[in-house]
Amino acid sequence: MHDDGSGRNGNTEPPSRRRVLAATAGLATALAAGGTARAAGLDEHRLRSLLSRMTLEEKVGQLFVTRVHGHSATAPDRADADANLREFGVRTAAELIARYRVGGIVYFAWAHNTREPLQIADLSNGIQRASLDRPGGLPVLISTDQEHGVVCRVGRPATLFPGAMAMGAGGSPADAHALGRISGAELRAMGVRQDYSPVADVNVDPANPVIGVRSFGADPEAVADLVAAEVRGYQGSRVAATVKHFPGHGDTAVDSHSGFPVITHTRQQWESLDAPPFRAAIAAGIDSIMTAHIRFPALDDSGDPATLSHPVLTGILRGELGYDGVVVTDSLGMEGVRGRYGDDRVPVLALRAGADQLLNPPSLEVAWHAVLNAVRSGELTEERIGTSVLRILRLKAKLGLFERPYVTRPGVARTVGTPVHLDTADRIAERTTTLLVNEGPLLPLSPREHHRILVVGADPASPSGTTGPPTAVLAAALTGLGFAATARPTGTAPSAADVDGAVAAAGDADAVVVTTYDVSATGSQRTLVQRLLATGRPVVVVAVRNPYDVAQLPGVTACLATYTWTDVELRAAARVVAGRVNPSGRLPVPVQRADDPAQALYPIGHGLSY
Repeated sequence: MHDDGSGRNGNTEPPSRRRVLAATAGLATALAAGGTARAAGLDEHRLRSLLSRMTLEEKVGQLFVTRVHGHSATAPDRADADANLREFGVRTAAELIARYRVGGIVYFAWAHNTREPLQIADLSNGIQRASLDRPGGLPVLISTDQEHGVVCRVGRPATLFPGAMAMGAGGSPADAHALGRISGAELRAMGVRQDYSPVADVNVDPANPVIGVRSFGADPEAVADLVAAEVRGYQGSRVAATVKHFPGHGDTAVDSHSGFPVITHTRQQWESLDAPPFRAAIAAGIDSIMTAHIRFPALDDSGDPATLSHPVLTGILRGELGYDGVVVTDSLGMEGVRGRYGDDRVPVLALRAGADQLLNPPSLEVAWHAVLNAVRSGELTEERIGTSVLRILRLKAKLGLFERPYVTRPGVARTVGTPVHLDTADRIAERTTTLLVNEGPLLPLSPREHHRILVVGADPASPSGTTGPPTAVLAAALTGLGFAATARPTGTAPSAADVDGAVAAAGDADAVVVTTYDVSATGSQRTLVQRLLATGRPVVVVAVRNPYDVAQLPGVTACLATYTWTDVELRAAARVVAGRVNPSGRLPVPVQRADDPAQALYPIGHGLSY
């Protein structure tokens, strides 16, 4: 018996769920335990039998993973109910599942799905109940983007880790495995069984507007090692990892959310640069792979995005790389996939290319009917649809969704944001913080010599779950370490008055810590740092996103890179500034000279220690 948080237990399951459980008896257990080939064959037979009893509408529904607004499956706030009515013609997640029979739901913070862990667990149970209580209902595969760092849908009090580029600076597969294991366990406790992470893109373009610090770095083999370790961590916790964005989104100057990037790598460059992390993920047993809305002429010269490319998805991913798991599209609401074809054609073409899960179409009604009509017209066969549905059912079985679709509130309390998990994240963050410059040496600062610290600089919008702006978090952390630190945010584009005020305030400080965020050669963040250096006060720069900032700051005497501005990384940076931790992070990307980008100011592997 197990409590699903709603008062049900193993003896009082709804009849529809009992039928599903009976039809797949022993399936999840054998798969999870890595059963014999004979047992796996029997389980495959049961899945195929289940598939054979599904209607065409049910099969089509299983292909879709959609957003839905609200914190509850049956009683969302009025604004969320109205948003669902506008977008889907229904008010609740339960009504959406009844109408479209969707196989997956994706959680977003902006859709009010992820307020706090117990609410997330209750929402997950409500979604499962809404599906399983229907005749012929199947468990729902709930997913989210929990990359950590700058992309995090579930915030505090869940455990938040450094982002991918910070993990690349740490360079530890053991730490990457620990991140996946802990994050996977916490997501699973909240009912989330598929995470769209890790990013397998190799970031070779410093100006990449969409990947950047979401990548582990610029060295394909180092990225491959960390990707494989994180995949094993997640999947060891029985959460499906999802590497993205195939065939590789790391060398683009266009954001596929708003444009259509083109990758100009040759086939040979793809093999040596882009492919290794995906090969490593497949070797590690990756459960799902997400496509990229990019044009890659060396792999397919048709002009289609990879998401809609049969040569890329079926020819290369399925054929050459031998991958037979679930392929999920990136969001079908992004401009990179919508520019060439209408919203009614995109899902059909993605299936023809070889995709299985169709993620977040702008209009679920249009997309659902388009696929249904494509089968009825003969453009897609029901056999082709069945192939994808079978992959999805296999994944659901592997994750235990047929056996235990519900989660419990006590399970959340035992698992999410525990002291052990939080301490692990803190220790990992300390190993990622990278000291790029330390003239003098200026660092570490001493509470006796530098008691009064002014913290100024950029306060970008905080990722989910942070306790406040970077300047405030840093000031609080430094105060906790024995300093008297004061925060004075100046923003990412400080005005002349902001700069003047910060310089005046520096006169009363023993040292200044200034946070930077995407510094440009002509921007006022650079002016702020130069003016602060001119005061003669010790100045420590903390680059809270891109390590490339240091190239735009000539004369800086001390500079740390944190790669993201979440609490865990900023607290670790404060401990480094105070000398409580010896920095050990090493650049996972090169930093080019601002005056000669062909030359490296700091190569991969650069990093100082005390």
